[in-house]
Amino acid sequence: MNDILTVDGLNKSYGDFSLTDVTFSLPEGCITGFIGINGAGKTTTLRALLGLTGTISGNIQFFGLDMNKNERQIKDRIGIVLDDGGFYEELSLAEMKSIISSAYTSWSDQDFKRYMDIFSLNPKQKINTLSKGMRMKYALTLALSHNAELLIMDEPTSGLDPLIRGQLMKILKEYMENGGKGVFFSTHITSDLDKIADMLIMIDNGHIIFQEEKDTLLDSYRIVKGDVQSLTDNVRSLFLDISETAFGFTGITKQVSEVRHFIPDVIVERPTIENIMLGNIGGEK
Repeated sequence: MNDILTVDGLNKSYGDFSLTDVTFSLPEGCITGFIGINGAGKTTTLRALLGLTGTISGNIQFFGLDMNKNERQIKDRIGIVLDDGGFYEELSLAEMKSIISSAYTSWSDQDFKRYMDIFSLNPKQKINTLSKGMRMKYALTLALSHNAELLIMDEPTSGLDPLIRGQLMKILKEYMENGGKGVFFSTHITSDLDKIADMLIMIDNGHIIFQEEKDTLLDSYRIVKGDVQSLTDNVRSLFLDISETAFGFTGITKQVSEVRHFIPDVIVERPTIENIMLGNIGGEK
C-alpha cells in the first residue's frame, strides 16, 4: 500500500507554541483520524501541510511529490475543508463556486449540483446567511466537486448536531467506496471516528503521540475497574491514567494481563478512542 501523504520532521513555531519533529504518513485507501484536544496542534499542522503558514522546516510529500516544488499540481488533486471556510461572505453560493471552480482542472458541475441537492443548499443564498452546518456542507460540496484524490478536513463536525454529523459521515464513506484515495480528518469529537476511521494519529502539545490502525489500537488498551484498596504502587505503575472515587477506581492500561495478576477480580472493558486519547495525556483537560 502506497502512502498518499508523508510528513517528515515538520517544525513550526507560533509564539509560545511549537510543532516539534512532527512525522507521520497516510496510507492510500484509508480514512485517517487526526486526534487531540483543542490546542494540541491539529489545525496548525494542517495549515502547515497546505502552505497556509509562514516558514516551516521539514519535508512534506503528497502523492510522492514534494510540496515545495509541486504545490499547484498537488492542490489540484486535494479537497480542503477548513473550519473557517475562507469564503467571500457577500457572495452567493453560485458566485463563490464560479471563483473556486476555475482553479481546478477536473471540476465537475454535475458533482457540484448533486451535492448541493443532497445537502439541500440553495445556490442563490448568500454565504453570510449560512449556519455553521450549512457552511460545512457547502465546503464539503466544493471539496468533492473536482475529483479530489485526498480530502483534508479540519474539525468538520465541530458544533454540528448529530443528524448533520451522521450525514457527513455517510458522505465520507461513499467517497471512499467510489474510489476516493484518502481522507485526513482532524477532530476532537472522537465518537465520529469510532464509526469510520481506519487509522488514527494523535498529537498533543505539538508532538505526535502515536500512529496506529484503529482496530489494533483499540485492542491494545483496556479500561479496568476495581477496588481502590487494591492500588499498590506496583499496580499503579501499570496504568496510563487512573481516576478514583469512594466507590472504586477506573484506569486505562496496555498491560491488562499484569493487572489481573495482581487483582484477579477486576472488571475489564474495551475502551473508546476518547478513553485512549485522554489516557495518553493524563486524563481530562
